Amino acid sequence: MEGLKFRSYSNATARLAELAKAIPVQVEASELSQALSTGVAESFISSGATGYDRKVWEQLTHHYVVNAWLPRNYIFVNKQAWNELDEATQNVVRGISLMAEKAGTARSEQLTGWYLEQLASNGMTVTEAGPQLKADFEAIGATMTAEWLKEAGEVGQAIIDDYRAAQQKLAHN
Repeated sequence: MEGLKFRSYSNATARLAELAKAIPVQVEASELSQALSTGVAESFISSGATGYDRKVWEQLTHHYVVNAWLPRNYIFVNKQAWNELDEATQNVVRGISLMAEKAGTARSEQLTGWYLEQLASNGMTVTEAGPQLKADFEAIGATMTAEWLKEAGEVGQAIIDDYRAAQQKLAHN
């Protein structure tokens, strides 16, 4: 990605671009099509939905699937209110929450597939990222995580530890 003008929309995507030796350029989603058509941006990382909504096949030829994120839905409950619920009600809320999580994840995966199909049907080559690109993104992710941990301290480390433990649990199931 060295030297490519890379659409950034946050500090994190700008840092990703820098680590990939690309040139970060601030572009909002609403301006993406114009930025690509005028050469202000030449590449970006985003969902298939953004690519579809902005008709990026008019300017780009390839979409590499890197699975950088998949939207999730969560339910938050006030701890005091939660503690005031009886156990049976807590169990109902937990059950409904798990159902919502599964349904939301399934729908997100379904929509992601549909968006990728649409990009391909409009002429884009949609393919899994190759081993080098995956390795490069993993290295960038490790660097960005280490940088974040310097700022986040012990609380951040606890979040990362919990995340990694959950990932290991998922891998074994």
